[in-house]
Amino acid sequence: MDKILKLNSNEEAVALYGSLDENLRFAEREYHVRISARNHRLKINGEKEGVERAHRFFLERLKELRDGGFLRKDKRAPSQTDSPKEEFQGGISYFHRGKIIRPRSKNQEKYLEAIQARDIVISIGPAGTGKTYLAMAAAIDHLKKKRVARIMLTRPAVEAGESLGFLPGDLYAKVNPYLRPLYDALYDMMDYEEATRYIERGVIEVAPLAYMRGRTLNDSFIILDEAQNCTHSQMKMFLTRLGASAKTVLTGDITQVDLPAGKKSGLIEIQTVLASIPGIEFVYLREVDVVRHPLVQDIIKAYDKYERKTHPPSS
Repeated sequence: MDKILKLNSNEEAVALYGSLDENLRFAEREYHVRISARNHRLKINGEKEGVERAHRFFLERLKELRDGGFLRKDKRAPSQTDSPKEEFQGGISYFHRGKIIRPRSKNQEKYLEAIQARDIVISIGPAGTGKTYLAMAAAIDHLKKKRVARIMLTRPAVEAGESLGFLPGDLYAKVNPYLRPLYDALYDMMDYEEATRYIERGVIEVAPLAYMRGRTLNDSFIILDEAQNCTHSQMKMFLTRLGASAKTVLTGDITQVDLPAGKKSGLIEIQTVLASIPGIEFVYLREVDVVRHPLVQDIIKAYDKYERKTHPPSS
C-alpha cells in the first residue's frame, strides 16, 4: 500500500523531515514502512496498518508546524543532542529557512510575548541569551506577514565613538565590522540571495546608529543592538525616531559597556527615565537563559563573582 503526502514548500518539508531526516528514519523504524521523500513530496510504502499509522504521524506533525510553527518534543523523533534547555516549549515560535526558532526558557518566552504585545521592548542580559537572535526572528516574521513594510537594524560604532574617520578604508569598510553580527543573524534565518534582494530594495536596512539622526521610521521593525554603548544623546535621538505603525526592540548587556570613561550608558539610564511609561516593557535575561556553549553560563557566573569581589558596589 502507498500513501503520498504533498507539502506546501521545500522549507516546510525540511522542518517536517527533521535534522538529517531524523523524522523519516524514526517513522520507518517505528511503523515498519519504506519512505521516499523528494523535495516537498513524501511517499510512504508498506503494509496497510503501518502506512496509515505513519501517515497519521506526519499529518499530526504537519498540523503542529502549520498551527504553531514548531514540533512538540514528545511526538517527534528523539535526538541524541537534545539538552534540558531545549525541552522548554514556548508558545511563540517562528519558522525560518527550514528551521524552527522558539524560546528555550521562560524568560525568552516572556521576551517574545513582550515583542508581540508592545511597540517598544528593551531586552537586557548577558551575551548568548538570544536577545538579538530572537528579535531578528520576530522582525522577519513581521515582515513576511506584512505587519511591517521594512526592517531597520542598527548598532552604535563604539570604539570610534561614532567617529569613523580613524579606521582604514571607505565608509562601508569602516562600519562593516560593527554591523557584522546583525548580518550573521539575518543570513542565519534568510537565504543570502533573498536577504540581498531585500537590502538592495531598501526593505531591510543595516546601518550605524549615526545614520538614524533626522529620520522618522514609519511602518518599520527596528532593532537597536548593543544599546549599552549608546550615550544619553544617542539614546534620546534613537527613541524619538519611532514613527507610525513602528515597533522597536533594544538589546544590550549593561555589564559590557565600552563607552569612554565619564560617559554614562544610555541603556542604563533609560531604566529610570522610561520605567513609568505604559507601552514600554523591560525584559531581563539571565545567565540561565544562555543558549550558547554550556561553558558560557559558567564563564558569566565566574566573571560576576570576580567583579563583585574586585569592584564591590559603592554604598
